[in-house]
Amino acid sequence: MLNKYARAFFTRVLTPFAALLLRLRVSPDAVTCVGTAGVMAGALAFYPRGEFFWGTVVITLFVFSDLIDGNMARQLGTSSRWGAFLDSTLDRVADAAIFSAIALWYAGSGDDLLLCAVTLVCLASGQVVSYTKARGESIGLPVKVNGLVERAERLTITLVLAGLAGFERTFSVPHIGVLLPIALWVVALGSLVTIVQRVITVRREAAEADAADAARNGAA
Repeated sequence: MLNKYARAFFTRVLTPFAALLLRLRVSPDAVTCVGTAGVMAGALAFYPRGEFFWGTVVITLFVFSDLIDGNMARQLGTSSRWGAFLDSTLDRVADAAIFSAIALWYAGSGDDLLLCAVTLVCLASGQVVSYTKARGESIGLPVKVNGLVERAERLTITLVLAGLAGFERTFSVPHIGVLLPIALWVVALGSLVTIVQRVITVRREAAEADAADAARNGAA
């Protein structure tokens, strides 16, 4: 849901900036790569040290590149399979960096192996959520389902609550650090539900497609 409505809003807001980058002869692929590098740097430099506020600030600045690069490609009229592949692949890399960095915090100074495990569930289930849709589409199915927690929801919940949790360490706001564990549990459970939703959808669509194929072959 967030992916549908928030993306449309930010696309309109960021269109002038995308046009400026094009005038400066910056390519969409370069924006994609720089954005991913920035997300990785922000996550891995700050999160393992428990600096969730500043880490989130840096990550958020670069996350918007995911909207800018596609906007640039559309303005150029050069949207391509390669661009879509690069963007999707680097999205997975960026997500992995964010959750890996949080897991490193809990495995180290955060000293909470349960939350480390929950974070790894967020990491793994997020990758599987993306894979189920990509794999379903690769075998010719539409995978028509809006999952409970897709990438937009995962990032929004995690980054917003991680940034707020960082107020405890950075600005000495008491007890607010509990928001990060809440975010991780919500994302982990929501992602597992989304996997089930997509698997059920693909199973139904596959059965319908196989039935349609059998009917056509029988008619022939």
